[in-house]
Amino acid sequence: MKKLFFWWSKLKSTFWFVPVLIIALGIALPFWLVYLDNTHGFEPKGGWKYLFPSSPNAAKDILSTIAGAMIGVAGTVFSITLVALTLASSQFGPRLIKNFMYDRINQTVLGTYVSLYIYCLIVLNTVKDTDQLEFTPIISVFFALLMTIGNIVLLIIFIHHVANSIQADNIIDKISKNLSQNLKILFPEQIGDAATFSFDLEKIKAGFTYSKPLKSNKEGYLQYVDPEKLMEHVSGEDLFLELYFRPGDYLFIDREIGKVYSHKNLSEEELEPLKDNFLTGRTRTSQQDAEHAIHQMVEIAARALSPGINDPYTAIACIDNLSNTMAYLTTVKFPSPYRVGEQNRLRIYANALTFEGMMGAAYNAIRQYSKANPPVIIHLMEAMATLHDFAVDQQHKQVIKKHAEMILSLAERSIDEKNDLEDLQKRFDAIQN
Repeated sequence: MKKLFFWWSKLKSTFWFVPVLIIALGIALPFWLVYLDNTHGFEPKGGWKYLFPSSPNAAKDILSTIAGAMIGVAGTVFSITLVALTLASSQFGPRLIKNFMYDRINQTVLGTYVSLYIYCLIVLNTVKDTDQLEFTPIISVFFALLMTIGNIVLLIIFIHHVANSIQADNIIDKISKNLSQNLKILFPEQIGDAATFSFDLEKIKAGFTYSKPLKSNKEGYLQYVDPEKLMEHVSGEDLFLELYFRPGDYLFIDREIGKVYSHKNLSEEELEPLKDNFLTGRTRTSQQDAEHAIHQMVEIAARALSPGINDPYTAIACIDNLSNTMAYLTTVKFPSPYRVGEQNRLRIYANALTFEGMMGAAYNAIRQYSKANPPVIIHLMEAMATLHDFAVDQQHKQVIKKHAEMILSLAERSIDEKNDLEDLQKRFDAIQN
């Protein structure tokens, strides 16, 4: 079931899915409205008659005008979207393009304009003005007028949305919100139950007669691990599985992604159902990969610090949002790598996320790119001081101190101003106390 949910989530996040649904609605709707026109014979009276077409020629003119205008505006919308994607790619990185492609407003606007164009063509084909038959679908034409007004309002909303969506602060805020959502469930928390104590892995492995490497049969990024099916298969076959990779890691064909321990010699065919629980793809996804949004934020910061852009304030905004996330992680209990099944038997030892790994993903690249950039280096040290105040666990504090030492080392090699170094040293000394 969760695998189906994963595929459904991927389908919804494509650029074409929502527009196709709206276009399908635009194809089905005129048949129903024309049927109402044909069966009910609606005759507008009073002031309402001025809002409805009075003749087949009037209906044709209205529908033709709307159809021509909608396909023209659809082209304009598509052009605006491409310009926004080009700007995002050049300033924030090509991997940020899919964030714009998955935007529901962009998808809805494009689908709505094309849908109304198709709607008008279908209704226009039903208008008849011959000696044998005269038919004016006044309800269908009136609905086309209402949708046109709605699309004009939608165009204004779309232009406002695009103008906001390419601003650095808004992009960073959106990624930060996605990151906060991804951190609610950390891998491998969904796989079985967490053990309340550690196990002697060597002793567990010695309890099995055979061991066999589990090799990937596909290349690409590990996007999803089906937690229910994986635990069900391992428990049902009385196996122990040691995983070397987690979602977000890149797999090569025939690369050993883990090792299976069993009481019988398993063939490659018997391992295939186990491999089916690991889904790979060409890109990383955020569903189980908590570091994905962190890397997106780091990419924005790295580009902002490049000589071609030289925008330290965008990098500082990224550091602030990352520090907010790391401050939250200092209060979180990271999932145990020991995953147990029925009767609390250890079934899977997973490559679990750690605070140290998340800190490295968040700050290492930014620190490396911030060489000879005093404002960013100083802000990094301020972030470490803030995180040190939030941290309660001593291991977390040691990780933060390690990053502070690397930042200080970078500052001593790249900052020439004595006063800047003294300010940085004061912040570093506060962390050591």
